[in-house]
Amino acid sequence: MTCELRKHLTEERGFNLMLGFIIRPPHQLLSLLLCPGLRIPRLSVLCAQPRLRAMAVSSSSWELPLVAVCQVTSTPDKEHNFITCAELIREAARLGACLAFLPEAFDFIARNPEETLHLSEPLGGNLLGEYTQLARECGLWLSLGGFHERGQDWEQTQKIYNCHVILNNKGSVVATYRKTHLCDVEIPGQGPMHESNSTIPGPSLESPVSTPAGKIGLAICYDMRFPELSLALVQAGAEILTYPSAFGSVTGPAHWEVLLRARAIESQCYVVAAAQCGRHHEKRASYGHSMVVDPWGTVVARCSEGPGLCLARIDLSYLRRLRQHLPVFQHRRPELYGHLGHPLS
Repeated sequence: MTCELRKHLTEERGFNLMLGFIIRPPHQLLSLLLCPGLRIPRLSVLCAQPRLRAMAVSSSSWELPLVAVCQVTSTPDKEHNFITCAELIREAARLGACLAFLPEAFDFIARNPEETLHLSEPLGGNLLGEYTQLARECGLWLSLGGFHERGQDWEQTQKIYNCHVILNNKGSVVATYRKTHLCDVEIPGQGPMHESNSTIPGPSLESPVSTPAGKIGLAICYDMRFPELSLALVQAGAEILTYPSAFGSVTGPAHWEVLLRARAIESQCYVVAAAQCGRHHEKRASYGHSMVVDPWGTVVARCSEGPGLCLARIDLSYLRRLRQHLPVFQHRRPELYGHLGHPLS
């Protein structure tokens, strides 16, 4: 189907076609092509969502900003993890994305708190330096969704921060958010998680940062269970909420998609969730299913099993029209139930 035909169908049916590609790393595609008897996986899925003609896109959807959501299986091997992430980022740039999202713990997933502390680095360390160079090389903005950061208080605390870093296309750090809700839980069948054994909660939220795709509100994984955070970010101007994650194999099937769609609907934001997938080592595995959800709550792109990336276009004009037609933030009654999610100062 040509771009012109897609455009005609969009205008004729009142549809807004959202791009939702599932991309396998090039080396996986090569292996599949060289091995007889193996089926080549379906590489692309175009998601069409029926919408009211009044909300239809006036300009071509192919002119909208394209974002890439990377799904990886981090291990304790930092060098191997970087090679994997760099390959996906370069592929995102080749496909025309303006911004690539990496999941929580993109740098590594260790076997225990002691190894986590040993492998951690400051923001000015070698690993962030490599990503800085990569952003410049690709001309791409990067959401580094959860970096094990040795902060300025490392010598006193001997603990780290789970830090979400935004790099611009020149490699400069434009925003940092340190995870405020730590995942200290014990889920039967999934194993205990005590993030506070090695990590300090962040002291504050970060104001939304302007990017080529829109204003992004920063969060990390477990934060998605606290709608007050998303409401505070949207009242501060967020148009896209990010939840880079490493969801477990029990909570993932039960809660992952429904929580992301709920955050998108109640905040009337796009939600971008890059995820860890598969088995990281003998002690830990992650659910995967990275996805992008639009402000109506529709999943417009998602990754399948295994490492790879998905692509979606961000339509802020649709977001603004939706907020105009369904003005829930104007209808709040704080005199009855208080202010949920105070705007950031």
